[in-house]
Amino acid sequence: MAVADSVVAVVAVINQKEGNPVIKKKPKSVSKALATATCALLGTTAMPVQAQEEPAWEFNTALLYYGEDDDRVQDVSIALLARRLFADDKILTLGLTVDSLTGATPVGAAPLDVVQTITRPSGNSTYDVAPDTLPLDDTFLDTRYAFNASWQQPLGRLYNGNVGISFSKEYDYVHSGVNAGISRDFNKKNTTVSLGFALSKDDIEPIGGTPMALTPMLDVGDLSNRLGNETKDVVDLLFGVTQVISRNLLVQVNYSYSDSSGYLSDPFKILSVVDPITGDTLPRVPTPGVDGPSHQFLFEGRPDERVKHSLYTQAKYYMSGKVLDISYRYMTDDWDIDSYTVDARLKFPIGNSSYIEPHVRFYTQTEANFYRATLSAGEPLPMFASADYRLGNFDALTAGAKYGWKTGSGHDISFRLEYYMQDGDVPSGQLIGNQLQRDMYPGLNAIIFNFSYGFGL
Repeated sequence: MAVADSVVAVVAVINQKEGNPVIKKKPKSVSKALATATCALLGTTAMPVQAQEEPAWEFNTALLYYGEDDDRVQDVSIALLARRLFADDKILTLGLTVDSLTGATPVGAAPLDVVQTITRPSGNSTYDVAPDTLPLDDTFLDTRYAFNASWQQPLGRLYNGNVGISFSKEYDYVHSGVNAGISRDFNKKNTTVSLGFALSKDDIEPIGGTPMALTPMLDVGDLSNRLGNETKDVVDLLFGVTQVISRNLLVQVNYSYSDSSGYLSDPFKILSVVDPITGDTLPRVPTPGVDGPSHQFLFEGRPDERVKHSLYTQAKYYMSGKVLDISYRYMTDDWDIDSYTVDARLKFPIGNSSYIEPHVRFYTQTEANFYRATLSAGEPLPMFASADYRLGNFDALTAGAKYGWKTGSGHDISFRLEYYMQDGDVPSGQLIGNQLQRDMYPGLNAIIFNFSYGFGL
């Protein structure tokens, strides 16, 4: 759960599927080249490739480093993607990724001007948080193994289909899924309409069990408010249209629907119970001779269903050797989170074999309707509540550049370096007393570095 809900939510939106191998062929026109480039970003809308005279393999290896400041989350990821190109435009794709995560992550508790003692998620020990610092769990350590496979082929003259599977494993989280898509060409293959769906089932297996929503954090060894393992199911649907506007311009519009149900809480996140006047976390009467939390904390609780709607638009424009790539995404859900993403890249050729691609991305979202920085003592407990900063109101900016070149032997190499900045705020109506003088939202800065090497056999 730590990987899936802490880092992947951040890294997945930053890592724009770069490093995927490019199928080597000679497009018949610039618009066809742009269409191919766009489809490389969107697996469910891929167009058929040119028929190969002989079967061939395409490989891409990638190394990703993501590091947050203040000794927070550090992620080192190694990925291998292999594509087997068959005659008649059939493609087998295999992917393997290994993520190693370390560091510290915010637990949701509010900062305080005295030392706070918090029971670890496993319930086996405690740790101390220094005064006036953000409460972080410094035992954030996990390794994720992920595998995916897909098969794509033409279905007649105008149709193209694909099916796939995915699987990933962490020490406390298991994901398995299937997906399929179909596309049809119209208008002399200048228009492509696509449909896709994906089904996934996740098993959440935290050490010590999943805590009951909005129940108190207890002493070390007391797991009386813990439940067994939980599950989550996700259904995703996609409808897309890709249109060649002119020789130099290609546009795409996608609508996606996502329905998640089951255990959607984070078993590692908590909320502070505070004095309704001072805003300070209330102390807890310790059990004599037993380690436990020094203050009153409750485990978070989220709804057991979430429905999301997304609209994505993208345009690619060819300008005398340069390619401008701009996209916009709007997402809304029944948790009242609205998000907006603008992404822009401009690829400049340098000579005949290299290029540089500056990149900027802006993201903003509103808070969930059950987001609470703290809970006031004496007030009735809400049905749902979470202090997870990822559900709050925040803005994020990513800026950087990618440099790539093709070697004399035809291999593709690229480096990408970017800087990520995230900052948010707590609604003023939620801040109480001394909280007005404290930094209640854990913003972050991070460095992202990616190295990719692609070759064919």
